[in-house]
Amino acid sequence: MESLEVVQARVRNAIPAARPATVSVRDALGLVLAVDVIAGEAVPPFANTAMDGYAVRAADTADAPVRLHVVGDLPAGYAPTIPVGPGEAIRIMTGAPMPEGADAIVMVERTARDGTDGVMIEVAATTGDNVRPPGGDVEVGDEVFHAGDVLTPAHLGVLASLGYTEVSVYPRVRVGVISTGDELCEGPGPLAPGQIRDSNRPMLLALVTEAGADAIDLGIGRDDEAAVIEMFRAAAASCDVLVTSGGVSVGDYDVVKAVLDQIGALEWWQVAIKPAKPFAFGRIDGTPIFGLPGNPVSSHVSFELFARPALRTMMGHTDPNRPVVTARAGAAMPRRADGRIHFDRVRVHYDDDHYVAVRSGAQASNALAAMASANGLAVIPDGLGLESGDPVPVMLLT
Repeated sequence: MESLEVVQARVRNAIPAARPATVSVRDALGLVLAVDVIAGEAVPPFANTAMDGYAVRAADTADAPVRLHVVGDLPAGYAPTIPVGPGEAIRIMTGAPMPEGADAIVMVERTARDGTDGVMIEVAATTGDNVRPPGGDVEVGDEVFHAGDVLTPAHLGVLASLGYTEVSVYPRVRVGVISTGDELCEGPGPLAPGQIRDSNRPMLLALVTEAGADAIDLGIGRDDEAAVIEMFRAAAASCDVLVTSGGVSVGDYDVVKAVLDQIGALEWWQVAIKPAKPFAFGRIDGTPIFGLPGNPVSSHVSFELFARPALRTMMGHTDPNRPVVTARAGAAMPRRADGRIHFDRVRVHYDDDHYVAVRSGAQASNALAAMASANGLAVIPDGLGLESGDPVPVMLLT
């Protein structure tokens, strides 16, 4: 068996480097910036009011309550045309530019209209009250974002405020997902003898999407080498990466391994982990392919350990791995020594000042319900397992 670290390094060194592209800001959520963003203009571009109220000269309100003469209204989106003179005020709406002569805003809640042309100012204002200065958020020349930043909704809003409609990022990779095996079927209805419903493909499509890539459903490949070769070549021509499940062990009908032996630059390992020991990695016409095991929990764990970090790296993420925390075992987690690292499915919660992890259910490689109940993978080293209270690293899945 090969160590987990060695196999991960081999995969990492074999995947293609991320290449930037220009995409619409509207399509850039979750993508990684390829360049620094330098502000070419100020935000806001002019002094404006932070709330509805009255634009005043602060000195005129020193003896509040005081009556001021209202000389106009100024909604947002319009340039001021009337200055504020001594003893005067302008009714102003949030976001409107500050009129000439005014140096403060009194919020409407601290005023009372007095006749058709006056307002009672109930509090004394200080210069700058409720005024947003030009460049108060971003100044010209600011390095707003850095290459390597992951774009959130707020990032996109800032880019739009600076006039960007496109941005240079590392784009999503197109990932084709295939399940293999004659035993697989889909949908409702009675199962024929020996058949099972395909759970891996829906799961892997969701995992690919959750990783930030574009998931392409390529269906089920049957246990026929010629048909699988044709299917894989067509998929490689239209996708950046292929992810398959099933057919990578040592059985006579493990067709994926056989096909990759013929047409791919195959590397195949028995990795010193449980679950997900068999794993294949290769290229078909230059397109990377991840051959994951067929048991659903094994497929999920294998994706987390090998495919997900590779996809994230290809999309420019500098730290492509899931976060790992140190938790305490909430109950004993026994195991037998077998020369492998065990990735137990666990529920993690925070209790006072530390994380606590307990197994989420059955740990068999086909027990997908326990995987669904888990929010972490406990990394248990070779040996006899853990006692309650022992520290354990946990890879957080949510």
